[in-house]
Amino acid sequence: MFPLSKELDEGIRKELSAYDDFTASLLARRGLITKEAAEAFLSPSYDEHIHDPMLMKDMPKAAARLADAIAKKEKIAVWSDYDCDGIPGGVLLHDFLKKAGANFVNYIPHRHNEGYGVNIPGLESLARDGVTLVVTVDSGIVDNIPVAHARTLGMDVIVTDHHLPQEGLPEAYAVLNPNAHPDETYPYKSLCGAGVAWKLVCATLAIGFPGREEIPEGWEKWLLDMAGLSTIADMVPLTGENRVIASYGLLVMRKSPRIGLQKLCKIARVQQSKITEDDVGFMIGPRINAASRMGDPRDAFLLLSTTDESEADLLAKKLESLNRSRRATAGAITRAVHERLEERKVLGTLPAVIALGDPDWRPGLLGLVANGIAEEYGRPTFLWGREGNDTIKGSCRSGPGKVHLLSLMTEAKDAFIEFGGHAASGGFSVAAESVFTLEEQLSAALASLPEKEIEAEDADKHIAPEDATHKLLKSLERFAPFGMGNPKPTFALHDVRVESVSWFGKAEEHLRLHIGRGHEEFPDTPLEAITFYARREFGEKCDTLTAGASVHLLAHLEKDQFKRGQPVRLRIISLR
Repeated sequence: MFPLSKELDEGIRKELSAYDDFTASLLARRGLITKEAAEAFLSPSYDEHIHDPMLMKDMPKAAARLADAIAKKEKIAVWSDYDCDGIPGGVLLHDFLKKAGANFVNYIPHRHNEGYGVNIPGLESLARDGVTLVVTVDSGIVDNIPVAHARTLGMDVIVTDHHLPQEGLPEAYAVLNPNAHPDETYPYKSLCGAGVAWKLVCATLAIGFPGREEIPEGWEKWLLDMAGLSTIADMVPLTGENRVIASYGLLVMRKSPRIGLQKLCKIARVQQSKITEDDVGFMIGPRINAASRMGDPRDAFLLLSTTDESEADLLAKKLESLNRSRRATAGAITRAVHERLEERKVLGTLPAVIALGDPDWRPGLLGLVANGIAEEYGRPTFLWGREGNDTIKGSCRSGPGKVHLLSLMTEAKDAFIEFGGHAASGGFSVAAESVFTLEEQLSAALASLPEKEIEAEDADKHIAPEDATHKLLKSLERFAPFGMGNPKPTFALHDVRVESVSWFGKAEEHLRLHIGRGHEEFPDTPLEAITFYARREFGEKCDTLTAGASVHLLAHLEKDQFKRGQPVRLRIISLR
């Protein structure tokens, strides 16, 4: 059985009296316990809820410097990260600088040859090409040495980033990062990298420069397709200002004339006019990320910045091919991990923390693999591979045991060169000689952590199969877009009867259940419930599923976009 979330406090229920019980409970679970907060959340407004960019520390001087460089035709370099935050952020600055008539280039470091962040060889190359101003996107905040070196090369650097600094701030001309300055005055801290870059565009337009009058007022809203894409794909909290950026970003994406986005939607079988946050997170984002993980990140950048239809068509097909290669390679790594672990499982030597790797594995693919392994084996999983520059890097996932990964890595900090992350996911780098003892060190660290209760899987509402209707789904739309900080509502269905069980997908790894609906409104139409990679997620539970069985389900509601009438179905989160 899945328990319900706690009942509302009487005072909160009174404050949210304008809403029905279910809506009020969803608001309260998101920390929205005043009328004003609830209204702002349910009705995000560009005019009311987008903050003045000049409130950000260093923004006035950064915008003035960029405007001056545009006016004087200085050569500007936009240095962006190679992922689904940095690439769209680089694209929106490209579009702005092109519109402003600036002299500029875009630079994106190669993931496997250069690694993450600003590097000295890249800066020296830009200096030789006459660059005098570098604007970073989604990087730079921890690159103190390269940024200091840029000054010796005669270049100013404006850092736009959202990551946490490590040892003091870089000696840049300006640092735009709501999480970096002790005396930061910006009211919202959770912008993604592209969000900060978009703020710089807004501020520079406000300051003005020769030719500014030729750019229509409000033109910067068209850049929200890229800022919104990054906000959703980079998994920052979809609360506060990010909720506005994501909401308006989806609106712009649905009608965007950007030919590369149109081609990407088409090849990913996404209906652009109805694009959702799920489409961005599961269809668009992975294809953009595939460029850096399997090839050259510039392919993704060029796709989103080109105005040439033929080029966009070719690049979209290339990204689709790279994404298929990514999935195939990740599948091969998963099989290799399984082979190693099954041998140890037979011998009874599975460790408390799984840590293994191979120099031939691409680090950029290991997060997806680690997630599946952690879920299936029910323990924290650390997987490592080797970058093109011989750095050994990896990804880790916590699995269902709710071990706090950052706490675990901190406890075993001597095992790593660098590490970072959150409760459920993270990344790390290790010395070559340390990989042989990594598993032992992590298992020892886990044993020394204080035990915590495993979090219960709570439901937002109990429903019967016949309650899963378009009307109920419609009532949830006000809460979209969903994501970090605003999860999709979950529904518990208890003791439901399975009418049929089937498997689908190339390797029949995805599960489909048909659930009986004992109600006169649905005499012959069972409720469909699906989940992907079911055996990876639920393991041996799948073997007990037969027609006639009774199960408890925890699920989201969704539309089946590929069936006539788009019937409501369940997306299974957990089953018992």
